[in-house]
Order: sequence, then C-alpha cells, then structure tokens
Amino acid sequence: MFNFTFDNRTVWIIVAIMLLVGLMTFLQSENGILGLLFTIPGVLIAITFHEFAHAYVADKLGDTTPRSQGRLNLNPLKHIDPIGFVFLLVAGFGWGKPVQINSRNFDRNMPLTKAEAIVAAAGPIMNFILAFVLLILSYALLRIPGFGGQIAYIIQIILSYAIVINIGLGVFNLIPLPPLDGSKILIHFLPYNSRQWFWENEKIFYIVFLLFWVTGISGTLLTPIFNAVLAGMDFIVGSLFSLF
Repeated sequence: MFNFTFDNRTVWIIVAIMLLVGLMTFLQSENGILGLLFTIPGVLIAITFHEFAHAYVADKLGDTTPRSQGRLNLNPLKHIDPIGFVFLLVAGFGWGKPVQINSRNFDRNMPLTKAEAIVAAAGPIMNFILAFVLLILSYALLRIPGFGGQIAYIIQIILSYAIVINIGLGVFNLIPLPPLDGSKILIHFLPYNSRQWFWENEKIFYIVFLLFWVTGISGTLLTPIFNAVLAGMDFIVGSLFSLF
C-alpha cells in the first residue's frame, strides 16, 4: 500500500502507532474482544471479494497476470495482507494484497486508462454489491418463522458488521488519492497534461493521503457519504420487503 521511496521508516512508524492506538481503543471498549471476533468474517469477505473483483475484471479485459498469480479465486489466503487485515479489524479501514496487472495486455479496443479505471472501480463496486446482498439476507432472516434467540442475534451482528465494513471499504477506496482505487478512476477523466502532472507528482499525493488519513480528516469527510450509502441501501431493501 505504501510505496514511498523516501523516509519509508517514518511512514511505517506512523502506521505502527496508529495501529497500536486503534487496537488499544478497540480492546478497551465494552465487549471489544467479542466485537473483534464478530468483525473477522466481514473483513475476510470484504477484502477477498474486493481483490477478486480486480483480478476477475483484469482477466476479462485481457490481462492474464492475476490468473498466472493465482488471484482468480475466493481463497482469502490469496488476497489478505496481514497488516491491512488488522487495520480493517481495529481501525475500520484497511487493504488487501494488491492485484498486480500489466496494462499492456489489456484489450486495445479501449484506452489503457479506461481499462485501468474499470479494473480499479471493480473492487469498490463489489463491496457495495456485497453490502446490498448481505442487507437483503439480514432482512430475509428476520422473516423466517422462529428465527430468534442467541444464535440469531449473533448472526445479525455479524451481518451488520459485514455490511458496515463493505460499505466503508468501498467508500474509502474511492478517495481519488494514490494508492487508492479512486486515483486510477480519476486519472482516466483528466486531460492529458493533467494526467502527466498527476503521475509526475504522485509522491506528493501519497503525502496528502497520509495526512488525510492520520489527521482524521478522512473520517470527517467520508462519514456523511457512508451514512448516505447505508441509508439508501436500507431504504431500498426495506421498501422491497414491505411489498411482501
């Protein structure tokens, strides 16, 4: 995720401190350990499907690199980055093992930046689809006669965590800053000169991203978007179930 070629040690010190603070805060909260356990399934699903979506779409566009590296499957071990996994557990945002692509292999019927943007968008879109499907499942389970008790309560909590994590990962990855997917989507829509400037100054945007992350500005700006997406999905699914 972090590909700095300068003062890399400082970056990782900051990341380590953030991880430690997030972990301590999480574990000191009421039912922190239980919350951690309930979060694991959602994190595994979110990261695995996110990275698989990148690999699948790249393969469909003509690049067999993900296939040759064994990324065209839903085995979490192929997609999980240990540090990103822990971050997503305790801090609410994280990352998987990046899917490597070779844009020279893409179908030449479309511009390379368009193909790269489509591959980049596949991950967040998959997370939103998963959140929507899991929300439908949550509503459906409540309609099952006799569905209740402790087991039902635990299942609903796990589903709730998974829905939140998938929406959060989808929204977070659409930030138009490297190394997130949103930056690759943005590049496609930039004029040629702006695109070149963006590539040449990519290190600056990494710093902006790090500041955006460390200072908590990302949470302030993204929380309303997250809430809007969740509320919109809940309204749609709730309306559908009200018809039956």
